[in-house]
Amino acid sequence: MIPPLVTLQSPIMIDVSALWGFAVIVGVLTLTPGLDTVLILRTAALGQRRRAWGVLLGIQTGTLTWGVLSALGVTALLTASHLAYEIVRWAGAAYLVWMAGRMLWSTRRRTAGAGRAEGTEETDRLWAGGLDTLLGGWRQGVVTNLLNPKVGAFYVAVLPHFIPAGTSHLAMGVLLAGVHVALGALWSCVLIGFARTLRDRLQRDAARRLLDRVAGTVIGAFGVRLALGD
Repeated sequence: MIPPLVTLQSPIMIDVSALWGFAVIVGVLTLTPGLDTVLILRTAALGQRRRAWGVLLGIQTGTLTWGVLSALGVTALLTASHLAYEIVRWAGAAYLVWMAGRMLWSTRRRTAGAGRAEGTEETDRLWAGGLDTLLGGWRQGVVTNLLNPKVGAFYVAVLPHFIPAGTSHLAMGVLLAGVHVALGALWSCVLIGFARTLRDRLQRDAARRLLDRVAGTVIGAFGVRLALGD
């Protein structure tokens, strides 16, 4: 019985080392401000609590999906196929530009309707781009993540280096993606907590318009960069 126990324990030690190395890389990536940060901060700062948690869950669902597909070798086909990569890239760019345009346009509509009553469901939907629902936020988060082929390219380039020989690619891929999801979710919780402290300062329409103009400009810039392939 001793030899089987030794052969089972050795891969576990190697896997733990791989997990730590991968955690360092995705940890730095998670802390780097990007599109996910803007989406979560903007949604939570506007007081859309359920929608903000939905965005968090949607982004992490997309991350886990990319990890599983990479472990199965599916995303390698995406990066190998120029046409498939371009389709996803342009779809993602169009979605981001559309989202940014919607935010910027809402500030114009909100300015025009400044004389309306405050706190109505219509004005809340106008600011947030939808109702304060978990499903609506999840849908926005997962679509944003899955339409970014650079996430898939990252997993194709990095994931294989952390899957030891003799280890199940699927099991290890899910485990590594789980590390990324856990770190991303933890950091997103910090962002949501921070954004909630800004809610009192965003009660005025002028502050909300400024937030949406900044967020819309940043998201639009991400879309343009994605379209240009930068």
